[in-house]
Amino acid sequence: MALLFVLSGCSPAAAPKRETLRVILIPADGGTEDGTKADYQPIFGAVSRMTGLDFDIKVGQSYAAVVEALCSNGADIAFVGPVTYIQARDRGCADLLAVGVEKQQSIYHSGIFTRAGSPIRTIADLKGKRVAFGDVNSTSSFIYPMAMIVDAGLDPVRDLGAIRMTGSHADSLAALVHGQADAAALSFDSFEKAVGEHAVDPATIRVIAKSPPIPYPPLIMNARLAPGLKARLRDAFARVDKAPGVTPDMIRGYGGKKIDRYDTAFAPEQFNVAGAVMAKLDDGLKEAILKKASER
Repeated sequence: MALLFVLSGCSPAAAPKRETLRVILIPADGGTEDGTKADYQPIFGAVSRMTGLDFDIKVGQSYAAVVEALCSNGADIAFVGPVTYIQARDRGCADLLAVGVEKQQSIYHSGIFTRAGSPIRTIADLKGKRVAFGDVNSTSSFIYPMAMIVDAGLDPVRDLGAIRMTGSHADSLAALVHGQADAAALSFDSFEKAVGEHAVDPATIRVIAKSPPIPYPPLIMNARLAPGLKARLRDAFARVDKAPGVTPDMIRGYGGKKIDRYDTAFAPEQFNVAGAVMAKLDDGLKEAILKKASER
């Protein structure tokens, strides 16, 4: 018995279990889980090697589902749009983690697009036309384009011929390409990704309107995470572009686009500009828009 005791005491200690953080992403790539996960696996793989943390990456079914996952403690990290971040932040669920930087800027743009041969030239020309939008909580495929329509003096419920809520940027663009809509709202990043994947010929599409700069879609953290873990994550994302073994191709942002680095010192208040645009669409207007969209 003594010998067994000694031998058992000499057995090597089990390796410490690695901590796994749950990551949830908005369905930015047409709602396809594999495509959206592929956009962010390189950067999380690099951070994993730096920190010893593991990341279990999943894709939400909608923008609202991502907020709920964070606020119900079902996720630790999320990739979201600016408005989605504001929604989670205002519920006390989210702290800013990092924002992508490209050419020394952390911005992107929303747009309204039509086919090259369309008579539609301006937002005013959308009167009586069919327009495709993405998710109702999407900054660049709904909030900003709808606000641009309102700012142009159109009542989206009364003046648009039909509203199609497709759920994603890619599906809105597809609706336009296949003649199911006369115009489509989506981000320029999503349009450029579709062009790069040969899903659309850019010569067949024309831009009707381009939004002002929007704060770049951020990575956010569950507010309940321990302060030490938050600091560890921020440090890793701040240095990941210079980490050993990390190539520029691994530093990816929204839509899988290569970016220069991540900024973890980006001030949360810079997202308030998106909140001001969001405020132009009150709950009553959004409800009326969704009701119109449900009509066939």
